[in-house]
Amino acid sequence: MKDIKFAENLKNLRAGKNMTQQQLADLLGVDRRTVSAWEKQICEPNYSTLAKICEIFDETFDNILT
Repeated sequence: MKDIKFAENLKNLRAGKNMTQQQLADLLGVDRRTVSAWEKQICEPNYSTLAKICEIFDETFDNILT
């Protein structure tokens, strides 16, 4: 997975739902700094976390990654 689009998409999806990084982190069971790192392209979520992100935003893997 290439992180440029993922980071952008995640930030846009989260903002579109008026959700803070902390709120998303709480839903995913991760630290807020982890969400921040994803959005800054520092790292990427593992597969199971990515699946949860897709579920939260009702998106497919393809849509969230490209």
